[in-house]
Amino acid sequence: MTTSAELIEVSERRSAHNYHPLPVVIHEAHGAWVTDVEGKRYLDFLSGYSSLNFGHGHPAIIQAAQEQLKNLTLTSRAFYHDQFARFCAGLGDLTGKDMILPMNTGAEAVETALKVARKWGYQVKGVAPEQATIIVMDGNFHGRTTTIISFSTDPDAHDDFGPYTPGFRIVEYGSADAIREAIDDTTVAVLLEPIQGEAGVLVPPDGYLAEVREICSAAGILMIADEIQSGLGRTGRTFACDHEGVVPDVYIMGKALGGGVVPVSAIAADEDVLGVIRPGQHGSTFGGNPLACAVANAVIELLNTGEYQARAAKLGDVLHARLAEMVGHGVVTVRGRGLWAGVDIDPELATGREVSKALMERGVLAKDTHGSTIRLAPPIVISDEDLLWAVDQLADAIASFRR
Repeated sequence: MTTSAELIEVSERRSAHNYHPLPVVIHEAHGAWVTDVEGKRYLDFLSGYSSLNFGHGHPAIIQAAQEQLKNLTLTSRAFYHDQFARFCAGLGDLTGKDMILPMNTGAEAVETALKVARKWGYQVKGVAPEQATIIVMDGNFHGRTTTIISFSTDPDAHDDFGPYTPGFRIVEYGSADAIREAIDDTTVAVLLEPIQGEAGVLVPPDGYLAEVREICSAAGILMIADEIQSGLGRTGRTFACDHEGVVPDVYIMGKALGGGVVPVSAIAADEDVLGVIRPGQHGSTFGGNPLACAVANAVIELLNTGEYQARAAKLGDVLHARLAEMVGHGVVTVRGRGLWAGVDIDPELATGREVSKALMERGVLAKDTHGSTIRLAPPIVISDEDLLWAVDQLADAIASFRR
């Protein structure tokens, strides 16, 4: 098996069809560019759904991984290791929080936040046993575990996977009043994405996050921000919440925290929240392992320079200005912030997948969602020239359906 066609055929025949990939087989990657098995190069305009904020094979991240691979990769949390303290202190300083609880995948981090919120609700807020509720948003995407999909409003993620986990109230995303009305004596937290990624890079109304913060503080409940896709430089700030000067009670992080090398996730909160977890009540054999911590430490160092946040903000202005020119020319709407955009294709012109395939043929890789939307999230290390070239290819791909 050496050709793309052969590899795709076997992959489709021997793996579950839980994804619908574009027909490209990537062999190697550097920076913002990837190369397929036939040697054709493509500009990566998806970045592993924000996992590759710093590009493929960033030298500092790869060096940290290689050095750690030679020394120690796993101890389990039965013992301490020499990368752990630096990771907890570094990520704690980055978030401004007292404590860190490390896991592996984003979904695990969300599950961790849900468990912590419930336990905090019982032990600190005094909610009656087994009665804790958490307010969540319609259109949310927080992962695909059984508990998380229990409050998904996406039929593909939700339907036929029941029975479902109770304890969640779904309200309208972007409506502070809806949150206010849903709060009662059982409410322990509000969980939201500062920008909804899977839903199509939906940015809430200005002031929404600040109002949610005020509501949670007044009600004595936790504000939990899922910054797995939106955080760590993607939107032009360290966290998307920073755009409104909002500090949630709990940050959920993943994806880019692992530098595109290993899965690393974590939640961050102050001691009065995370202090409710005691030994034996939550954990993971690989969570906070030496290799993961070494990689994450390199990522934290990159973010501490502020260089990547500033670059995402600068290039994001360029990206959104160019995308705005396409509205009315095969594009209905453009949303987003920083180097992150959702582009709604005119459904009478083409589907998002059709445009994504046309874009792939022109050497740019992006991915559709919800039928007519294309998500764009290039690595922050992309050059100005490559960014403009990719947008030109998108314009040409859309125009090809109008001829």
